[in-house]
Amino acid sequence: MEAIPEPTLRNVLEQTDLKWIFVGGKGGVGKTTCSSSLAVQLAAVRDSVLIISTDPAHNLSDAFRQKFTKTPSLVEGFSNLYAMEVDPNPETGDTEGLDWAQDGFLSELAGSIPGIDEAMSFAEVMKQVQSLDYSAIVFDTAPTGHTLRLLNFPNILEKGLSKLMSLKNAMGGMMGQMSSMLGGAGGGDVTEQMLGKVEGMLEIVKKINAQFKDPNMTTFVCVCIPEFLSLYETERLVQELAKYEIDTHNVVINQ
Repeated sequence: MEAIPEPTLRNVLEQTDLKWIFVGGKGGVGKTTCSSSLAVQLAAVRDSVLIISTDPAHNLSDAFRQKFTKTPSLVEGFSNLYAMEVDPNPETGDTEGLDWAQDGFLSELAGSIPGIDEAMSFAEVMKQVQSLDYSAIVFDTAPTGHTLRLLNFPNILEKGLSKLMSLKNAMGGMMGQMSSMLGGAGGGDVTEQMLGKVEGMLEIVKKINAQFKDPNMTTFVCVCIPEFLSLYETERLVQELAKYEIDTHNVVINQ
C-alpha cells in the first residue's frame, strides 16, 4: 500500500535552495493566510524573507495589521521579514517613471507588444527584488487567472525584448540616423543607451525565467477548499503550471 504523504509544508522550509514561492488558488480560499503563515515560518529558518502581495485586493496589510506599500517594509515584531504590495496592473502614470519608459521611441515600440506594460512593471519589481538579495520570496498572488498571467510575464518580456533587439540588429545604423534626425546631436548615443537598457533588462528577465522553471529554486503552493469547484479549478491550475514548467508538489486544503 502506497504511503500517504505527510500533511505538512515542512518540505518547503527544508528546501534551502528555494528562492521563489508562489501561493495561489481561486478567490476566497485563504491564500493570504497561508502565504503569511509560510513567510513567518520561513523567517525562522532563513536569513531574510520578503512577502509580496500581487492581489489588487491587498489583504496582506490586514493580515499583519500594518500598512504596506510598493517598497519593502520590515514587518513589526520581526528582524528579517519584509512585506510589500504591488499592483500588477499599473496605471499609465506609474509606468512613466520606469527606466524603460523614459525614452519615447522605446515606449512606442514596447506599446506595440501586447501585455508589455504590465510585464515591464513586473520586471522592474523583480529587478528591485533581485538587487535586495532576499534568501526567499513568497508571493501572495491574485485569483488564478491573474496569477497565470503574472507567471507568463517573463515569457512575454523575453519574446518582446528579443524582438526589439532583433529589430535593432536588422535596422543597424538606420536607428541611429533616425534618432539623430529626431533628437539632434548625440542621438545615436541616446539610442545605444536605450538599447543597452533593453539588453540589461533582457538579461534579468532571462535569469528570472530560468529560475522560475527550476524546481530547486521555484515552487507553487496551491490553496483550495474541500468543494468540487475549488478542487476542479486547482486541478486546472496544476495543469497550467505544468505548461509553464513551474513545479508544484503542495496543495493546501484550507479547512
